[in-house]
Amino acid sequence: MSGKDFAGAEAEASTSAKILYKPVGIVSSIIAGVVAGFAFKQIWKRVSPNSEGDAPGPLESEFSLKEILLAAVLQGAIFSVVKALVQRQGARAFQKATGEWPGN
Repeated sequence: MSGKDFAGAEAEASTSAKILYKPVGIVSSIIAGVVAGFAFKQIWKRVSPNSEGDAPGPLESEFSLKEILLAAVLQGAIFSVVKALVQRQGARAFQKATGEWPGN
């Protein structure tokens, strides 16, 4: 289903809607990053095999490659899901406020 078919957004977004949405998009991206970072830290503390609960970095030799890759995959998945949810809700709120869908 294309963005045009969803939520009654049948027409292309106007240039002014796209410009007005830019600050909303920037703020929503910052919020998504903060929320995703917090969520990842909380989840990693619960699933981490190490005692400290900190996610391993790629240059930390005391962690196995498997653990580093698991942390990276988990962090990427959480960030992607949170970012999509926050951006979608931001677009819906913008549409309710202005009557125009900001994308497409």
